[in-house]
Amino acid sequence: MGKLRHIAISTKDPEKTAEFYKQAFDMREVGRTDSHLAKGVYLSDGVMNMAILNFKTDQLGKGMDYVGLHHLGFLIENHDETDQKLAELGAECMQEKPKEPTSFFEVKHRGPDGVVIDTTECPWLGVGALD
Repeated sequence: MGKLRHIAISTKDPEKTAEFYKQAFDMREVGRTDSHLAKGVYLSDGVMNMAILNFKTDQLGKGMDYVGLHHLGFLIENHDETDQKLAELGAECMQEKPKEPTSFFEVKHRGPDGVVIDTTECPWLGVGALD
């Protein structure tokens, strides 16, 4: 079965956007590109590859002004710590952790270029735990 291992974000400032994800989630820089398609930074958490790219052509048919991705999600260990980091980095909280018990929740923040970032301490269906 295929497993999701790569996400790409279109941005006008790959350096700034990559720095945000490195600081917020301790992602590591694993490479850079400057090809005829895009210039950018590759990050990894050890499982997923995230390409932060300034595209040189309109590959999606959305125009050269397009930036972003609908959303992406991070499985985290501690919501309080992560929420504090995100707030310090200017990531607006759009949906806080619910007060009432639920079987599943995601906290939503708005990151660079308007990308929505879901965070949860509970793995999504089909995703292993953090151990």
